[in-house]
Amino acid sequence: MPRVAKEMSALEVKRLEHPGKGRNATFAVGGVSGLLLQITPSGGRTWLLRVQVGTKRREIGLGGFPDVTLGMARDRAREAKDKIRRGIDPIEERKAMRSALEVAQRRGLFFEEAVERYLAAKLDAFRNPKHRQQWRNTLGTYALPELGRMLVQEIAVQDVLRVLEPIWQSKTETASRLRGRIEAVFSWATVAGHRTGENPARWAGNLKELLPAPSKVAKEGNHPALQIDDAPRWFAALCKRDGMGTRALQFAALTAARSQEVRGARWEEIDFATALWIVPAVRMKMDREHRVPLPPGAVALLRSLPRFEDEELIFPAPRGGEMSDMTLSATMKRLHQADLDAGGRGFLDRVNKRPAVPHGLRSTFRDWVAERTDFAGDMAEIALAHKINNATEASYRRGKMIEKRRTMMAAWHDFLTSSVLHLHRLSQAAE
Repeated sequence: MPRVAKEMSALEVKRLEHPGKGRNATFAVGGVSGLLLQITPSGGRTWLLRVQVGTKRREIGLGGFPDVTLGMARDRAREAKDKIRRGIDPIEERKAMRSALEVAQRRGLFFEEAVERYLAAKLDAFRNPKHRQQWRNTLGTYALPELGRMLVQEIAVQDVLRVLEPIWQSKTETASRLRGRIEAVFSWATVAGHRTGENPARWAGNLKELLPAPSKVAKEGNHPALQIDDAPRWFAALCKRDGMGTRALQFAALTAARSQEVRGARWEEIDFATALWIVPAVRMKMDREHRVPLPPGAVALLRSLPRFEDEELIFPAPRGGEMSDMTLSATMKRLHQADLDAGGRGFLDRVNKRPAVPHGLRSTFRDWVAERTDFAGDMAEIALAHKINNATEASYRRGKMIEKRRTMMAAWHDFLTSSVLHLHRLSQAAE
């Protein structure tokens, strides 16, 4: 019978030393036959289990000392021997597990990486550069902050809902497009071998059971909004009209402000030197002062308006006092009807097909920021005077950030007036 090694204590194992000659030295520590502590000439220590596996003599590594204690080494040795008795080769099993891990890591892909690979493969199919930018902006603004560092294989329906639910009611059109784009990224990832199973962003038989239909949401809650592509054409038609209500609506569009803020605007709130409109907290929905960087077109509009004696309001009603909200709404309706009478399609909300209303201009602005620009989503929320976290809001109220917001509002002005400038150039060419 083979000699049984003396069962050493933890202290005795700790005191073992390399003899100083030769290569690695091994010491049987007992407790489990074949369990050895291997010590290198430089003092490194590792556990080995010397054992017969089938017809092969194996030395199975069990970890390094002291990270793996004597007691842990004996437990691992017993576990390995139990596997051998059941016909499992621990070394081959370890190789298979390592190989499976490597395969999983090669297949593992973060959502943000999947987005980039999908876009690289598919964006060339979009002939219009505008569409490419829309895809990047909506995914970057809404999806990546929540899903970006998650593996596509691990993303479930609940994760997609975390992205969509916050904007499903307030930005239904954008949310609906976003869902379709997320679904496309997952479809690509599945075909490319990076995930298996159902697409968590699929609508039919999936999210449809958890979210209200976009058309129902839009009908019940959202203000009908101008479609982004219609906004320049609408603004060009607006600029051709006269009247104080028209000018108020024009100012509301350029500043993305609420109707009540525009109708109640006072000359004392305008700082022409810095091109700022400072709306006091008492007139704001969130009870906080709101600073609006005015694009050049908005400043020019204000300078063109008459200033009546003893009248504080910028856009007064014909008989004095604040104009009604119906004045702006009526202007929107007339613009819609005039476009229909001229053979156009009018100015309809994309989802609910109802004529756009003044408050919907704010949604158009927010969708434009998300889909057509690289401006930060939080900056757009501040421009709309929406509530966001206090630290972010404070940063966007400081001087440098106000100038960044000014750049955003100037870009919005340029977008709205693009059709106006085009018509002006055509008229000059005709002359």
